[in-house]
Amino acid sequence: MTIKNIANVITKTEQSLAAVPLRVIAGIIFAAHGAQKLFAWFGGYGLEGTGQWMESIGLAPGFLMALMAGSAEFFGGLFLIVGLLTRPASFVLAITMVVAIFTTHIDNGLFMSNNGYEFGLALLAITLALVIQGGGKFSLDNVINRNLNKA
Repeated sequence: MTIKNIANVITKTEQSLAAVPLRVIAGIIFAAHGAQKLFAWFGGYGLEGTGQWMESIGLAPGFLMALMAGSAEFFGGLFLIVGLLTRPASFVLAITMVVAIFTTHIDNGLFMSNNGYEFGLALLAITLALVIQGGGKFSLDNVINRNLNKA
């Protein structure tokens, strides 16, 4: 399989507008949460504080886990906003949500009012939908895919 074929598979997307609100809204949410972890923006604790918390719940080494989760959320969120590498970014974000649900929220039940997993589950559903359909008509993936297939 050539690089062009791999890029074609990764950037292929449904020609629908349905992905736009999913991508943009989820992208903003993920990027903001990642910025909390990485840069201590928006009331977050940054890598040190988030790393210490992750270590305390058994995700060790905490600093590395905070760096990985924060990077997945921040950069994955930015990629979702513009629709670049939507499928791989969404897949990584889906895994991040599964880890968050099962390490932090599952014991608290469904509802957010009890720090439950409903928000993580909603984000998981969005990311899985984007893995399936891709970035949609108005995405950089679509532009890249169209240019790859010009001939």
